[in-house]
Amino acid sequence: MKKAVCLLSGGLDSCVTAYIAKSKGYEVFTLSFNYGQRHKKEIECTKKIAELIKAKKHVIFNINLDKFGGSSLVNKKLKPEINHRIDEIGKIIPSTYVPARNTVFLSIALAYAETIDAEAIFIGVTATDYSGYPDCRPEYIEAFQKMVNLATKKCIEGNSIQIKTPLLNLPKAEIINKGKKLGVPFDKTWSCYLGKKLACGRCDSCLLRLKGFKEAGLKDPIKYKDLPNHI
Repeated sequence: MKKAVCLLSGGLDSCVTAYIAKSKGYEVFTLSFNYGQRHKKEIECTKKIAELIKAKKHVIFNINLDKFGGSSLVNKKLKPEINHRIDEIGKIIPSTYVPARNTVFLSIALAYAETIDAEAIFIGVTATDYSGYPDCRPEYIEAFQKMVNLATKKCIEGNSIQIKTPLLNLPKAEIINKGKKLGVPFDKTWSCYLGKKLACGRCDSCLLRLKGFKEAGLKDPIKYKDLPNHI
């Protein structure tokens, strides 16, 4: 069976991506990162999702990006933006951008993929309905693929490792509808940046998720502290 490493954050997009990989016949090896983020709710979600998807193996990789700081997702002295209007999200790179995060994660995923002789790495980046992160753009993925082709023994010997981004050009509502068809357990996912008992409903990630469910005509199964009036 062909193998794939799936980056699994516990969020909606990465969960849908893992289910897509499974539906395409890959033996899925899920990889999650405990990188010094503000809360551990996403990590707990990854464990449940990996079990539900029957991942061959779920690796939680410890790497502390808080040693550098530079992001409100790892530095608790900084606060993620809240109460943006939907049409404002993505116009600037927000404080929740973690410097070089996807490059770090994909590099480790690449080492894992080459070690287990996997054919693909799946990552749930999307350049539509997103927060404006530069490492979620198509040109970034294309550049990383070129590096993969040049930097690995597997590729030099003629056996490719493909970076798969099935959500790259999809709006959130379409991602949610695709996940529904695949039986994705949305109630086991977590998107809120703040990590409290209830999702805040005010950070960029919550707003984009709520907008997606509304446009998909579906009810988000997780509970929110506040529901914005402008969505």
